[in-house]
Amino acid sequence: MLVGSSGGHLAQLYALRPWWTDRFRTWVTFPTQDAHSLLGGENVVYAHYPTTRNIPNLLRNALLAVKMLRRTRPDVVISTGAGVALPFFIVARLLRIPTVYVEVYDRLETRTLTARLCAPFTSRMLVQFEEQLRLYKGATLVGPLL
Repeated sequence: MLVGSSGGHLAQLYALRPWWTDRFRTWVTFPTQDAHSLLGGENVVYAHYPTTRNIPNLLRNALLAVKMLRRTRPDVVISTGAGVALPFFIVARLLRIPTVYVEVYDRLETRTLTARLCAPFTSRMLVQFEEQLRLYKGATLVGPLL
């Protein structure tokens, strides 16, 4: 399951195409024009937004995560953030589904809020630049996605 906000987060997940292209997958993102365009023909579930400081949508997305993860039982949940990732990582952890967080490319000095919130529920942290390794103990450098 590939979970990410639309825009740059979605573009970075989409850049993993060589890895996911031959695998069954479900996408979770927002119903924006770029998501509709990029994910045409894909199995997509649309999350509720906005997510920043919006408790009702956090709860709606938590219920969506429970429903989707229990129904699909993916091998792994992968995310580049942002807010939509947290409920999916929490529920995945409770269901013992591995999670992989890929820190975004534009944060080299500090950790993103979503990465900090998801860290306790993350099985593996991946970073795109060597400078990010010092921000996340045990992270794996994968190189730039875009």
